[in-house]
This record gives sequence, C-alpha cells and structure tokens, in this order.
Amino acid sequence: MKTATIKHFFRILCLLVMACSLSGCIYWIRAYQTYLQMDEFDRHFTIVTTDEFTLQFKDPILYSKDFVSLSRLYASEDDPSLEGRRWRYWFRKVDANNKIITPEVKFYFDLNFNKEEKIIGWSFSSLFLQIAPAKFLEVSLRSIGGAEIDTEKQQLRANSQLIDKITEDLPKKPAVLAQLGEPMEITDEGEIEVYIYHFLLETHQIEKGYEDRALSEVKLTFDKKTQDLVRMSGRFAGLKVSINYRKFLNEPSG
Repeated sequence: MKTATIKHFFRILCLLVMACSLSGCIYWIRAYQTYLQMDEFDRHFTIVTTDEFTLQFKDPILYSKDFVSLSRLYASEDDPSLEGRRWRYWFRKVDANNKIITPEVKFYFDLNFNKEEKIIGWSFSSLFLQIAPAKFLEVSLRSIGGAEIDTEKQQLRANSQLIDKITEDLPKKPAVLAQLGEPMEITDEGEIEVYIYHFLLETHQIEKGYEDRALSEVKLTFDKKTQDLVRMSGRFAGLKVSINYRKFLNEPSG
C-alpha cells in the first residue's frame, strides 16, 4: 500500500472515530473536510497581508452555524457585508477580576461569510500580529496539512518538519510589552519567562455550561538572554492555538 494511501486511510479512520464519539455531529465532518484541504494549501486557500492577516477560503465548506456549534460562543458583532455577513470577535484585556483594563488593549478576529453562509475569510487584527507575526502565522497554518490528529483531545498537532522553514526576526519583549502592557502574572522558568495575559471576549450570548470559554488566557514565552518571543499559546473563542516559533526558523548558518 502506498504511503499516501496509508495516510488517507488513517485520516478516514480518525474521522469515523471522531464522528462516532460525537454522536454524528455533522459540523465535525465539515471541519475535517476543511482540514483535508490543508494538504493542498495553495489550491484551496489564499493569504492576504495588509495591516491585517486574512486567510481566504477558495472552496468554502464550513457554515456560520458550525462555528457556534464548535465554540458555543457568539460573535461580538454580526453585520451585513458585500459578500454576505461579517462576524467580529472582540477580545479586551482584563485584570484578575475580569475587569477591563484602562487604557484599553484589545484585538479582534473577523469571520466573513458568503450569501450561502459559508466561511470565505478569517482575519486577524494588527494587534494580534504583535504576538503572532504574519509569516509565522502563515507557516503554522500551512503546517496543519501534515498535522497529527489527537482524537481524544480533538486537537491537531502541526508537523513543522513537512514545510519550508523561514528566515524571520522574532518579536522582542520590549516591542510586545509596548503594545500589550504589563502582564497579569510572570512565571520564571529558568532560561525562559512566561508572561500571562487575560482577555475577555465581548459576546451577547454564551451557551450554558461554556461560560469559561469567553475568557482567554494568553501565555507568551520569552527567552531571557535574547528577549525573543519564542512561543505563544492561548484559547480564543474556544479555539486553542499554540505556536513554537523556533520550530519554523531556519537554523543559523556557519
């Protein structure tokens, strides 16, 4: 059996396991079909970078209702657009008591849908790009095509070995702090330190039992010696994101 055939077989097996364990939730099947498109990234997706970062879906599969079913959260804003509708999710920096901090620090995600209510665009605001720079965000999305599926945790573990590495400067701690301000907590872990921020999603509705998903804990890991931001992790509207930036960098020559 060819390697590609084996790979496809195990993906289908994972799909069946996930579908059965989730009582046949059709939105997971559509999410899986979107994941399969990542194998041919440039065929199915386009990336546009301005002051925002936008992932455009050429062959959309997921519906707006799928995002509510997956996250159990609703957008901050739901507005008509030329293509269909735009959902905006606002995240605001809060203190340990979930009170909004002033001066306000906030960022957003946009989901754009066509008139059939299928997603055609996913945008990240400029502030978010301070902790997930565009080049690293792109390469991490591309790596999903070879991701390992964890059926128990319903997560994807991207394989950075399957993609071309990049040459890019890592964000420096002073620049990041200038945008985000002081963290809620700092953890010393030897050669690194972890800065912890809390952001609260502004939403008009949360399904009962999922209230904790409105709070996003963002962890930024800095190298003490270089002051480089080397890792970012957090959960945003139910979506867990973790990027180890060093895995996507070319090794220095010489």
